[in-house]
Amino acid sequence: MNEIEVLQTSLAVRGNHGRLKRLMKRAERGEKLHIGFLGGSITQGSLASTSETCYAALVYQWWKKKFPQSEFSYINAGIGGTTSLYGAARAWEDLMRYRPDFVIVDFTVNDEATEFFQETYEGVIRQVYGDETKPAVVIMNNVYYDTGKNAQKFHNRIGEYYQIPCVSMKNSIYQMIQTGSYKEEEITPDHLHPNDKGHELAAKMITHFLDVVYKDINIEEIEPNYPVPMTENRYEHAKRWQITNCRPKLEGFMTDPRERTAMLDLYKNGWIAERKGEKIIFELECSGISIQYLKSIHQPRPVANAILDGDVAHPISLDANFEETWGDCLYLQTILHGGEKKRHKLEIEIVQDSLEQAGEFYLVSIITD
Repeated sequence: MNEIEVLQTSLAVRGNHGRLKRLMKRAERGEKLHIGFLGGSITQGSLASTSETCYAALVYQWWKKKFPQSEFSYINAGIGGTTSLYGAARAWEDLMRYRPDFVIVDFTVNDEATEFFQETYEGVIRQVYGDETKPAVVIMNNVYYDTGKNAQKFHNRIGEYYQIPCVSMKNSIYQMIQTGSYKEEEITPDHLHPNDKGHELAAKMITHFLDVVYKDINIEEIEPNYPVPMTENRYEHAKRWQITNCRPKLEGFMTDPRERTAMLDLYKNGWIAERKGEKIIFELECSGISIQYLKSIHQPRPVANAILDGDVAHPISLDANFEETWGDCLYLQTILHGGEKKRHKLEIEIVQDSLEQAGEFYLVSIITD
């Protein structure tokens, strides 16, 4: 499989190019434009040697070089180890409030290939693509380079439904590895996160697509009507609850008084507990609840139980001890999805601690639909 064939097959869903062409015409006129990215660790730039060599920065540079008459700003809203569920809860705060004109959305390796994550992904897409500013949107499909695993089958159905272009690394770079054009270790040291070469190739798949669109910039495409949701769409208006916007009942848990100063300042604005019996109680009007907390490699850490609506016979374990070794994890655990829309009572209580524990139980947030 040669590079020309790969570039041609990287476009998994053509979609409608109307918004992109209008954006490129604005760039030709020298307008000031915002280039945004929303996703996980690959978007954040994991394993790139510098922030300038990750795929997002390289795509941003394409815009600057292609349209030197324009002024561009760069918004990278990638957070490692996070799914589109968290993306739906943070899309406005971390990206859309800046009014981006172009957005790449990437959650295809952190989301599982399930209908649940198809629904949370649609929640992200409706916030981004459906914004009143009508940004040009591209869906990016990253991939596990050893297995070919990702969620693009579910994500790209959303892309097809909204006629959003989807550029796939599974259809392109992964196939180059399968056919022997590249060895996996040339592109990634851990089967997933690209090195500089891998980031360069991923950016090339996207910028090739942008070049193709630009070549036909004067061929008009009528934008399709904005459709009703494809899924149940319970996460378009997902809410994230922290000390800044809710006051749960504290029975031993303490608020974290430290101020969050940046998007990647992850473990702030939450609640802290250390000892068995300490509890926090929420009253939440919703039909879905997810608990976001720190899972740490620095152990031992406390273990908590979550009790929903007084169901003490079925406690849900929240173990702050992380079994992986790559670093601490901003873990998101769903305990209710598609439940009854009503006022739910959520109790979180520490049930296991240690005299020699390495840190506290850190409850970062509660996310509801």
